[in-house]
Amino acid sequence: MVDITHKISTLRTAVAQAIVKVGSPQTIRAVVEKTVPKGDVLATAKAAGLFAVKNTSSAIPDCHPLPIEFTGIEFECLQDSIVIEVEVKTIYKTGVEVEAMHGASIVALTIYDMLKPIDKNVEISTIKLLHKKGGKSDFAGKDYSRLSAAVVVCSDSVSVGTKTDASGKTILKKLEKFGVKTAYYQIIPDQIEAIQAQVQQFQSTKTDLLIFTGGTGLSKKDVTPEALMPLIDRRIPGIEEAIRSYGQERTPYAMLSRSVVGFKGDMLVMALPGSTSGAAESMDAVFPSVLHLFDIINGSQHGK
Repeated sequence: MVDITHKISTLRTAVAQAIVKVGSPQTIRAVVEKTVPKGDVLATAKAAGLFAVKNTSSAIPDCHPLPIEFTGIEFECLQDSIVIEVEVKTIYKTGVEVEAMHGASIVALTIYDMLKPIDKNVEISTIKLLHKKGGKSDFAGKDYSRLSAAVVVCSDSVSVGTKTDASGKTILKKLEKFGVKTAYYQIIPDQIEAIQAQVQQFQSTKTDLLIFTGGTGLSKKDVTPEALMPLIDRRIPGIEEAIRSYGQERTPYAMLSRSVVGFKGDMLVMALPGSTSGAAESMDAVFPSVLHLFDIINGSQHGK
């Protein structure tokens, strides 16, 4: 199965449709009046659909087992067809479109099985996804190419050349994935004066997003939070908490990180861990949803 351990749990919704065509209006009348010899067609099909949704991962090899927290099945009986809609909801790391379509398929097949003794022209004509919400689909069509970003690596060893940078380059790749242009990439020593100078420089150039990586630990050399906090106008504790919470689910040491996030004017400043995994996980924890901040502060100038 596809690795989804890097994803975050959000509310995911999907609605699928299936259409069963019949040969005559008498078939629809039999369904509505519950005179079909095999029994109550719609009630039986609904029960089959509920079981199908919950057991999708047992039938489709690459589907993840996930907690189904709502399934709604609705029918519309027309003169020559029965239209089925299946809505599925979960709070999880991956979507439920396959679950919704699997449910709609089994509902349609159950109806077919119950009607074929009285209607030789019954057929399943359409099974499709109507819409889905949650995860990446919430950001489909969003354009963040107007945002400008800078990535600054705070490391004494990298700045003098005894180590190579991996965390900064990881952040660059993540930003590129979301369509954010990174105009600057620099490596500086983990020193308060150097860090503060970067903040002033990038604010003067009207940079939208400034990300520091490194210096957020608890050693005496880790001073990135001390450098940034006096300069930040508005801290955003929710983002800081989301980063640590996401990391804590993966390693017990995440609670030791002192990530700092806030605005300096209209520039979002983020201080992320210096380890490659810590930087990557921090980005996964809050991107691309954190970019919605620029829709708010710029009155939809960005990201629309």
